[in-house]
Amino acid sequence: MPAVRLEAARGLAQTPRMSRLRIGLAGAGHFGRFHALKAAASPRLALVGIADPDGARAAQVAQEAGTTVLPLGELIAAVDAVIVAAPAAWHYDIAVGALAAGRHVFVEKPIAATVDQAEALIALAQEQKRVLQVGHLERFSAATGALSGRLGAPLFIEATRIAPFKPRGTDVSVVMDVMIHDLDLVVHLMGGLPERVEAVGAPVVSALPDMCDARLTFPDGRVAVVRGSRISPVTERRMRLWAADGYASLDMAARALTVVRKGEGRRGAPGFGAETISWQDRDAIEAEQMAFAASCLDGAPVVVDGAAGRDALACALMVEAAMASSRARLLASGLIE
Repeated sequence: MPAVRLEAARGLAQTPRMSRLRIGLAGAGHFGRFHALKAAASPRLALVGIADPDGARAAQVAQEAGTTVLPLGELIAAVDAVIVAAPAAWHYDIAVGALAAGRHVFVEKPIAATVDQAEALIALAQEQKRVLQVGHLERFSAATGALSGRLGAPLFIEATRIAPFKPRGTDVSVVMDVMIHDLDLVVHLMGGLPERVEAVGAPVVSALPDMCDARLTFPDGRVAVVRGSRISPVTERRMRLWAADGYASLDMAARALTVVRKGEGRRGAPGFGAETISWQDRDAIEAEQMAFAASCLDGAPVVVDGAAGRDALACALMVEAAMASSRARLLASGLIE
């Protein structure tokens, strides 16, 4: 079982063989704009253009980023790689088109709508010998970097990610919009998918579930509890982990990590010592783009590859199915309408 180790920086220090990667952006929405601005400023990326069905939005973002608007087909033909930041329903179709044309692909989370689609993307990337990276941003954050290597294999994980409502992202449930970040981390830290999932959640202000609480049980008996909400009056991002050699509490908002381990004897319970670590936030989008460039240009290992994206998606779909099942039981009982 893997120790708590999140290798966000792996591959970033490779010696470059090519100077810049010609890249195109498919999708000029909220996240697409961030990608455009970071790519335009990157020393390893050359932003060739942006494609988006909303011409006015595409033109606005292109002007900010100092690039041009192109139809999607022309954009793919003109670049070495494509960042797919369109709405989730379009991830698969755009990524397939780019990979089939021999382009490297960075696709935002979730990788696709179904596990079969994810498998197809993985197979196509392998066939074309192209890089396929998935945008699980939390793998590149300073917070999870602070946790790396400080604790053994987790026995129990508790993750909470809640925030006030924002209209963007409501084309998918809170599971795919918010919780999938922590589900990706949990699957990575636990070394595989859960065998059983229980979940409860409900739509409140949008058509799809806005809140969810899930309990994941893994084949070896380890457990994770993951909570997500996009209708909270406050923002909270926390993760707590228990392992055989200690305990860690990660507060992303406060930029603080407390680790209690056996045998350190500085303070706390007898035979245990506590350590508190803080950090400076870093630009995780820039970090993941640099990792993508290193993989495409230098052959560096892909930090969050298609298989990782597929597993995060599979776990999220398990949570959604469990949530739908519990809601059906509540409807049948008359407890909700």
